Amino acid sequence: MSAPAARPRGYRMPAEWEPQQRAWLVWPTNTETWPGPLLDAVRVTCARVAAALAADQAVGLLVDDADGRAEARALLPPAVLHRVDFHVIPTVDVWIRDYGPTFVVDDGTGSVAAVEWDFNAWGNKYAELASDGAVSSELNRRLSLERSRAGIVLEGGSIDVDGRGTLLTTEQCLLHANRNPHLTSAEIERALGDYLGVSRIVWLGGGIAGDDTDGHVDDVARFVGPRTVLAAFEDDPADENHRVLEDNHRRLEGAVDAAGRPFTVLKLPMPDPVLGGGGRLPASYANFYIGNASVLVPTFGQAKDRTALETIRSCFPSRRVVGVDATAMVHGFGGIHCCTQQQPAVRPYN
Repeated sequence: MSAPAARPRGYRMPAEWEPQQRAWLVWPTNTETWPGPLLDAVRVTCARVAAALAADQAVGLLVDDADGRAEARALLPPAVLHRVDFHVIPTVDVWIRDYGPTFVVDDGTGSVAAVEWDFNAWGNKYAELASDGAVSSELNRRLSLERSRAGIVLEGGSIDVDGRGTLLTTEQCLLHANRNPHLTSAEIERALGDYLGVSRIVWLGGGIAGDDTDGHVDDVARFVGPRTVLAAFEDDPADENHRVLEDNHRRLEGAVDAAGRPFTVLKLPMPDPVLGGGGRLPASYANFYIGNASVLVPTFGQAKDRTALETIRSCFPSRRVVGVDATAMVHGFGGIHCCTQQQPAVRPYN
């Protein structure tokens, strides 16, 4: 594997619904993130996510050691174990979306490469979690992928792409002073274009209440197809999420993609408030993961779960839409999309 290049050439970040070689997850171990019985509950959630994906595709699961491998194997159905590869790479927390690599493809050669970002534990909030920033390089070393270091602070949950040159993000996160205070929005856009192959950045305003990531976009708006965006929406004007989500919706309706075409913007309901730790937790149905044959949607034991599942199912008629109770997981301030990362498939080329 070559040393990190200055920037990838000819690569783009595919949309999540494009073919994947595997999905990456991390086995939960952090008793501070999930104290007491929450850790066992989150391990069950993680096993359900891995099992649902492994029914149809390969899964890579990072574990700290042999004990972690044994714990995971005990909770995974035997029928899917042949599709789960265990990798001993110690981690502090499970949020591989944010500290792991972003995989990109070269459609001309069919190759896959990795972009490594700087990780500062969500704006230097959690010093004890900063060491997870080393996971990206170690994973790429083992995968022997060409890699590039972008040299900017960015978490994977702060961006979403359509695979055709358009990227969604929020001003609250990428322009926050605790990420890249030395960069202008134009410089950030240039870096995103260089490393992810995008030419149009759609800036939304902010994220949802309780989100300690400073407004990650994967809780508020997601591409579900070319030119189609599923946007979280709160109908109750008294709810603290109403104004910011209404503003995001308005921005999306006025935006265009990289080809200059307007979006179809669909509304996805927000769950009723999920409380814990003395405040509101960042529960959102938008934090779903799109696999090769399935879409895994966080649920919270509410009546709104059904509406959210039906809405997402209408966007993915050819995939199984599976609800996974993420109530315990959201106590750690993340969800299903946060704890997963897609690695695109190597593509044949002429």
